[in-house]
Amino acid sequence: MPTTAGTGSEVTAVSIVTTGETTKMGVVAPQLFADLAILDAELTLGLPRAATAATGIDAMVHAIEAYTSAHLKNPMSDMLAVKALEQLSRNLLPACNDGSDRRAREAMLVGAMFAGQSFANSPVAAVHALAYPIGGIFHVAHGLSNALVLSHVMRFNASAASRHYAELADVILPVKATGSDEARTDALIRHIDAMIVETGIPRTLREVGVKHDDIARMASDAMRQTRLLVNNPREVSEADAFAIYSAAL
Repeated sequence: MPTTAGTGSEVTAVSIVTTGETTKMGVVAPQLFADLAILDAELTLGLPRAATAATGIDAMVHAIEAYTSAHLKNPMSDMLAVKALEQLSRNLLPACNDGSDRRAREAMLVGAMFAGQSFANSPVAAVHALAYPIGGIFHVAHGLSNALVLSHVMRFNASAASRHYAELADVILPVKATGSDEARTDALIRHIDAMIVETGIPRTLREVGVKHDDIARMASDAMRQTRLLVNNPREVSEADAFAIYSAAL
């Protein structure tokens, strides 16, 4: 029974375990699938705005990365990702602006569940890989860690994933974008950026305590997330991770 609309863990085989002072690791096993998942919006009505925003962006990242995953992407995961983003993109700001909006809260829960099912079939990638060091080293909530690097990873991936991003633009943007795949991808990234800004959560790594001298360690730590990086539509080197963190600083 989730109390946030974010991880979708009620329908996945993934659990994240804190393994040390500054490290987290994912455990993936079929035994982690629940026998029954109950989505009750009543349990999310008191969720603060910042937590609503961060967990909601986390759910959107699940769907975006599942849709663009280099491995195991399939029609089922695509359908679930699209359905997730239809719900999440239309209801994130209403849920943030009025935490008692039951209809928006219900839509967010359903969207997060669909996103969880999507990435259970087609795994997440570099956004999550780069988010883990932020959460582990600086004790930043996972959803916020994802939000801080999302648009920067998408810009990095654009050369390899613009066709898929352009398809998602048709799902997420309130007004259909026109032009090339690259133009529609740019419109999508700018729209997601604007959504995150409107939620009011931090937008830069500096705001959560990251300094330029920290980036080398973060990039090195991100490279250990091989389970995730292999799914990225564009190969990520340590130098690439350093550049992405620098852009997010």
